Amino acid sequence: MPDNPTSVETSLQPLPGHRILTLTGKDALAFAQAQFMNDVTAVADGQWQWNGWLTAKGRLIALFALLRLDAETLWLVLPDYPPADLAEGLKKYVFRSKVLLTARDDLQVSGRWDAASVNDLREFQRHGDDEISLSWPGGRQIDIGPTPPATDGPDNAATMRWREADLRAGIPRLDASQSSQWTPQQLSLGHLQAYSVKKGCYPGQEIVARTHFLGQAKRGLVLLEVGDDAKPGDEVTRDGRAIGQVIASAGNIAQAVLPLEPTEGELIVGSSVATRRDFAPS
Repeated sequence: MPDNPTSVETSLQPLPGHRILTLTGKDALAFAQAQFMNDVTAVADGQWQWNGWLTAKGRLIALFALLRLDAETLWLVLPDYPPADLAEGLKKYVFRSKVLLTARDDLQVSGRWDAASVNDLREFQRHGDDEISLSWPGGRQIDIGPTPPATDGPDNAATMRWREADLRAGIPRLDASQSSQWTPQQLSLGHLQAYSVKKGCYPGQEIVARTHFLGQAKRGLVLLEVGDDAKPGDEVTRDGRAIGQVIASAGNIAQAVLPLEPTEGELIVGSSVATRRDFAPS
């Protein structure tokens, strides 16, 4: 991937893996605050944050960008997890809350390389009732709007470049096999300020807080340059012993959960040597 991604892709590119779930109603914010791992009350109208939903054992089910449109409207931008599935899981906890969860299949998420858009990663812009744009890590912009007429389909090469940029930015891209497997600390989600250890109760909160305050996080997210055949679930070995696992890949770039304290020795993924790389600055 070139050092300057703005020279690669400047036009709007559909991101087929990114979809929208909306939470609407007078209890939308309270419901999100009770269920999600970050402090929703810290987000004002027109702002967004990284957030996620955990299992009771503190494992990440889905990571998403949470946008607050107003006091009764939240949009979740899900890079990987199907919004209808997330809605189905969340509905079990609605009870008497006045909140409506809707998978917005009528909206398309697109992206563009736009270094000028990274002035404020907390705010987004509304261009209409169903049109929003926001800055994305790595000098990029995401646009959300009504699904346009069918075209020839997404540019697979451009989609792969976007995914690789996500991995370089420290955004975990979890497929179904990696959902509910990792704690926020193991995925180094503190880098994205994606979870809170001080807000009130939420599913998995006790595990997250205990790990934080007792300093029990022994593993974290590492960026690797690997062979093109690396895939989620592959073991990372050193001296013939498994020490971690690949959780996401794009081309010859992969994210893996490994011990936080690196030690000497060659890392192997599959049949190829893996080299540690630095994440892109936030």
